[in-house]
Amino acid sequence: MENEYFSIPQLAKILGMSRIAVYKKVKKGKIKAIKIGRSFAIPKESVKKYFIDIKGAPLRKKEKENIEKAVKRVIDEYGDVLKWLGNE
Repeated sequence: MENEYFSIPQLAKILGMSRIAVYKKVKKGKIKAIKIGRSFAIPKESVKKYFIDIKGAPLRKKEKENIEKAVKRVIDEYGDVLKWLGNE
């Protein structure tokens, strides 16, 4: 029978991350988990949702605006250098 939940160390091993990195994602709410005493149980559905959020979700309007601002700022500040590098 398959486990329906992962511990933080199990998920860290699966994802190839440190336990601390997974713990921080749980604490920030990026990965939903259930606290049991001093430990966390992470449902499989939360892991699936995490991957959908980081890989398949479209950008939100605010995220698009932030990216556009950053690109515009880089072009304004480094446009000549970028053109020069593009010619090499």
